[in-house]
Amino acid sequence: MRQVYISGEMVPEDEAKISIFDTAVTLGDTVTESTRTFKHIPFKLDRHIQRLYKSLKVTRIDAGCGPEEMEQITMNVLEANLPEYGEDEDLWIVHNISRGVSMPGPDPTVRSGGATVMIHTLPMDLTGWARFYEEGCHAVTSMSRIIPSQSLDARIKNRSRMAYTLAEMEVKLVDPQAQGVILDADGNVAENKGGNIFAVSDGVVRTPPAQNSLAGVSRETVLELAETVGVPTQQTDLQPYDLYTADEVFFTSTPYCIMPATKFNGLSVGDGKVGRITKQILTAWSDLVGMDIVKQATKQLEHSN
Repeated sequence: MRQVYISGEMVPEDEAKISIFDTAVTLGDTVTESTRTFKHIPFKLDRHIQRLYKSLKVTRIDAGCGPEEMEQITMNVLEANLPEYGEDEDLWIVHNISRGVSMPGPDPTVRSGGATVMIHTLPMDLTGWARFYEEGCHAVTSMSRIIPSQSLDARIKNRSRMAYTLAEMEVKLVDPQAQGVILDADGNVAENKGGNIFAVSDGVVRTPPAQNSLAGVSRETVLELAETVGVPTQQTDLQPYDLYTADEVFFTSTPYCIMPATKFNGLSVGDGKVGRITKQILTAWSDLVGMDIVKQATKQLEHSN
């Protein structure tokens, strides 16, 4: 039985409970981080913790401990759960931190206790993305637009996922297997429901600036790896036109790292095949973590069939 950490206690997963009056439930008032492992080693956990504490600061949530202690607690949760995972099986490490229990009234910021700190692990199931490494996915724009940063800064990684979920449901009306591209109010490319978007044109890897999109750790990794392999990068506004006319398009996110897109709103991206630079950066990522990222996902898919 996997163990879950809740505000100072380690409990079995099936006994993990929070109050129905917790702001995680009543307000969706929760910041979050998701880290994955490679060969059971957390990838950039320190960067995820740093971003978590930036979100906590801006939302004025006091987790009750500092970043170093949070990282140690996280490693304790990982160690407690590793016996539940196979040698070739990787996992998510998920942080959810809410403001805590709050009773209905005139001031929703008033709490009856401290923050609720929740940390759990889950198997890293890549089967839903695995075939896209070779085939590429269909990227489709949603009708809904991203919440503007003037209302909620996208750099605050939070659990209020309604806008993303509705956008993804719209995308699935076009193609049940499509992956969403959400635009901002000005028609610029913003982000995916759980990741960032890149376009490769004339040998340059381009991605939107972190204004109306999450400052993703995977996004950051791609920019670093591109520099390592000698591919120039640019952070700039992108519009749908730039994706239609790109040589390559791909998404980035914690679980799959890089997901190529070979079609955008029904039109082929480039020659309709996964691009050379996308493959080059994905190979560099595999080298960085000491394992074949694509092979792990495709092996899971084979075993599931």
